[in-house]
Amino acid sequence: QVQLVESGGGLVQAGGSLRLSCAASGANFVINAMGWYRQAPGKQRELVARITSGRSTNYADSVKGRFTISKDNAKNTAYLQMNSLKPEDTAVYYCNVPGSGPYYGNNYWGQGTQVNVSS
Repeated sequence: QVQLVESGGGLVQAGGSLRLSCAASGANFVINAMGWYRQAPGKQRELVARITSGRSTNYADSVKGRFTISKDNAKNTAYLQMNSLKPEDTAVYYCNVPGSGPYYGNNYWGQGTQVNVSS
């Protein structure tokens, strides 16, 4: 079973920065992509950023130019550098790993890390 351990959340003022980390372990399949999602109170979980092992990335329009996702393939660790944070970025951020091979179609989630941005 995949374990995803997130860290780096916290409280920051608008305009500030945070860096989230997600370390994956225990996967018995190849991790081809890792992503970050977020869920604000009363809202649906949404994709923030995603990166493949080939370094292909995609971002939500709301974070383009402010957030950067990166991945250390050797460590199966993904990072989300969040700059110019806004109060509307406040949410629980979840790391995601989609399954591959016989586990294709499964999605694995971290426990979530809270990000609070004050105005």
